[in-house]
Amino acid sequence: MQRLNFPCYTFRVKNRENRTLIFDDIRKKFVVLTPEEWVRQHVVQFLIQEKNYPLSHINVEKQITLNGLKKRYDVVVFKPNGQLHILVECKAPEINISQSTFDQIAQYNFKLNANYLMVSNGLTHFYCQTDLIAEKYEFMQEIPEFSR
Repeated sequence: MQRLNFPCYTFRVKNRENRTLIFDDIRKKFVVLTPEEWVRQHVVQFLIQEKNYPLSHINVEKQITLNGLKKRYDVVVFKPNGQLHILVECKAPEINISQSTFDQIAQYNFKLNANYLMVSNGLTHFYCQTDLIAEKYEFMQEIPEFSR
């Protein structure tokens, strides 16, 4: 897989039936290693190892209903009180992050109400703080580290 713009992390990888699988620490199982999954696993490790979020506060690939349509978010991080804190949208490295990517995560966030957004294709990362009342987001240099 392609080298990404994250620190180096160690992953458990195996091959089965001509497919490469990577172990997902959150889902506690091996999943098919696609370019987007490679980015997702790096984001999860970044949140755990660099931003100190506990594994138990992170969730991946859960279904939500948005305007009657079933969608899946990539990664969410919860505060200790259970409120949604960070919503992450992952794209494969070959996908350019565009306005439509931000529109997608903003749509998800109207339902989820996260305080922070992160968009990454593994090479480029964007971080935003949301203003839910004004329905806008402001770009930041980093997302905050975990705090109780």
